[in-house]
Amino acid sequence: MDLLAFILALAPILWLVVVLLVFRLPAWKAAIGSFLIACVLAFLMWHLPLREVATASLEGFCMALWPIVLVIIAAVFAYNLCVSTGAMDVIGRMICSISSDRRILALLIAWCFGGFMEGMAGFGTAVAIPAGMLVGLGFSPLSAVLVCLLANGVPTPYGSIGIPTVSLAGLVGLDPAQLAFTEAIQLAPFFIAAPFLIVLVAGSGNTQTASFAVRMRGVGVIALVSGVSFIVPTAVVAALVGPELSVVVGSICSLACTALLGMRAERADVLDARFHMKVDRSQAVGIREALVAWSTFILIFVLLMGTSKLVAPLNAWLAQFSSTVVVYTGADPGSLSFSWVNTPGVWIIVAALAGGRIQGAGAGQMARVFAATVRQMMPTVVTMLAVLGCAKVMGYAGMISSISAFCIQMTGGLYPLVAPWIGMVGAFVTGSGTSSGMLFGPVQAQAASALGADPYWMVALNELGVAAGKMLSPQTLAIGLASVRVVGKDAELLRSVLPYALGFLVAMSLIAMAGTML
Repeated sequence: MDLLAFILALAPILWLVVVLLVFRLPAWKAAIGSFLIACVLAFLMWHLPLREVATASLEGFCMALWPIVLVIIAAVFAYNLCVSTGAMDVIGRMICSISSDRRILALLIAWCFGGFMEGMAGFGTAVAIPAGMLVGLGFSPLSAVLVCLLANGVPTPYGSIGIPTVSLAGLVGLDPAQLAFTEAIQLAPFFIAAPFLIVLVAGSGNTQTASFAVRMRGVGVIALVSGVSFIVPTAVVAALVGPELSVVVGSICSLACTALLGMRAERADVLDARFHMKVDRSQAVGIREALVAWSTFILIFVLLMGTSKLVAPLNAWLAQFSSTVVVYTGADPGSLSFSWVNTPGVWIIVAALAGGRIQGAGAGQMARVFAATVRQMMPTVVTMLAVLGCAKVMGYAGMISSISAFCIQMTGGLYPLVAPWIGMVGAFVTGSGTSSGMLFGPVQAQAASALGADPYWMVALNELGVAAGKMLSPQTLAIGLASVRVVGKDAELLRSVLPYALGFLVAMSLIAMAGTML
């Protein structure tokens, strides 16, 4: 019965795999199918009463709407408004004017700016925008997308103002800040390795025969500093504040350090001329223009930091504007807490409106952008509702327990070796770190309980695997290729990125096992 229960419990996830990868259904349609399958199996096979199926679903829907959907729409609205006002063009000009070396430009645009876009908006923007910028500078389309895929995987657990980690922590009942810090510890080697891989790929663009030493010459220290200056602030902010601003702060610090070292290398004339690119520096950006362009993101940073636990009196006062409810009517229900004011989505919308006004947007323009954003994100909203509803039904019915019990029975004490691969599968299939956490986070949490392992370490391994799965996901590949106007090269791009992702996964398994044994 264990095998049958495992297969049936896995059916909603297997449905996702088949219809997304084989039949290429849109993610929102596939997610609705998974949700319905989970409800039917929970009622017929796990004997969860219809009332409990309904209230478990409702609990998932409520968790999805506030704060996840709110943050998603707010973050993409802030970005879309900056595009509408022209602020993103100014930011792009600023970054592209720093260096003429293709390797340094790849670090600045794909790694630093891409990390910033992942932290602020996510949902493909961190691949599409940097890839388009790199092609505009003269990179070949496939090289540009490959560089952005390598850069985008590692920050994904903190994307969209930390939504993957915040939602996962809420689902399994862990502290978001501690979980975010644990993720940072696990991801640290990959934060440091990614800039070197980006340099190697960028350095092969002009001369395929260039050796490792030639491609690294003059930029090895810059790559090292770019990685270290990203992960250290990310870990510190994760521990002290939480996941919401971790990657945002880390990417800004990395951008500053990489830019300073890049400009220094340009002035010292130590960069290999073979990697030189023609960069248009005719349109200099003044201080006022720069501040206006960055105003929305500056305000987001100030508001989220100012209302965090770092400012304890204000944070405690705002905590009164919240509600805690119990939705599920069955045994051992969880409670849902709603912060009506002090939640990232609210502050991002406030910052976007204020920043848009600073950038010259009127009420009509902002209303049109917001309406367009809601229409743009509706498929994602439906996906999140269905995935969270599915996760809650599977959890309360005992389907997650069946999956976890079978996995542990088969792997025993070696389960941590496969834990990152499970997270990778979730991200590969759905293209989302959030969805992977919703589907498999509870499995990791129950495995930790069964093995007597640290739940933070085990649950974080799911997001560790997400960093590899995101760069392989067909959805991510499609977004990248669409941004550079290339059709029919998905398989070629997948072959290019696959060795890097597999190398990451092997290293992740070793880290997972070592951390469990300590």
